[in-house]
Amino acid sequence: MNNLPWLNPARTQALLDALSRRILVIDGAMGTMLQSYKLEEDGYRGARFAEGKDAHAQHEHHGPGCDLKGNNDLLSLTQAPIIKAVHTAYLDAGADLIETNTFNSTTISQADYHLEHLAYELNREGARLARECCDAAEAKTPDQPRFVIGVLGPTSRTASISPDVNNPGFRNVTFEELDTAYREATRGLLDGGADVVMVETIFDTLNAKAALYAIGREFARRGARVPIMISGTITDMSGRTLSGQTAEAFYYSLRHSQPLSIGLNCALGASELRAYVDALAQVAECHVSTHPNAGLPNAFAEYDETPEQMAATVGEFATSGLVNLVGGCCGTSPAHIRAIAQAVRGVAPRALPDVESEAA
Repeated sequence: MNNLPWLNPARTQALLDALSRRILVIDGAMGTMLQSYKLEEDGYRGARFAEGKDAHAQHEHHGPGCDLKGNNDLLSLTQAPIIKAVHTAYLDAGADLIETNTFNSTTISQADYHLEHLAYELNREGARLARECCDAAEAKTPDQPRFVIGVLGPTSRTASISPDVNNPGFRNVTFEELDTAYREATRGLLDGGADVVMVETIFDTLNAKAALYAIGREFARRGARVPIMISGTITDMSGRTLSGQTAEAFYYSLRHSQPLSIGLNCALGASELRAYVDALAQVAECHVSTHPNAGLPNAFAEYDETPEQMAATVGEFATSGLVNLVGGCCGTSPAHIRAIAQAVRGVAPRALPDVESEAA
């Protein structure tokens, strides 16, 4: 798929040029910001789902027969002004790249709410809202282009591990099912105007391989591609993903996709992730990213690390030459992103290795 032309050559070149000059800033947590709105069931449903079913669906069986509170991706359809407000807040804080509100916008994850039929629409609208916000911000600051990252989350299932401890051979999802779900999501993201597609919060490398396979098939269908970003998650202090890989093994398992960047996000705070980001920086032939949590959760599942504390740690990643893209995950806010943007301003990005020279 890397032989295909860019879908949006000018946008891709602008992104590559920006990466060559400076460390770029990714936005922070969407969920953390949405929690501050304290929406209840009717807020999530909006007018479209107020009657207990999808008013836009052609068939009665498309109606959701369960509570929708907590389905943050649905807010792209029912509370679009809130989603745009969050995107804008991060752009105003200095973010160069905005992630779409599509972390759970696959048929697999939306099945929890009986809303599988919305998968394509959620991705398209999620990308369209982010595109509108980025375009508006870029119009104000033409010297700072803004980019939309189309997010493909890990889904709520794992292809490598049995969910039944008494039946280690059991799987509740197949590679083919993941491929189908990810292809539909990718189609929506690209139709909505995403500049980049990111497979993120990867805890199972086989899921990621299915996502990359699906992305490649969608690129082939279009006859064009966009850059790919990959971001895994180290699940605990063992330094491994849930499916058992070290950071280095994770990279080598996915390097065939020739991503724009590879990195780590979620599960751990910046301090805890430092060693694993360093490990990626030593082996990756592409750019390296990280968007950690605001520390580790406390007893109330909240995050206490201040913007200043987090920025100091991420800033050290930058001055040590480890990263090309930085941002925030769970517990982060525009204040965190503003502090991080200030901490990395003027710091040279990590230099990409000269692979051809090393091979010679």
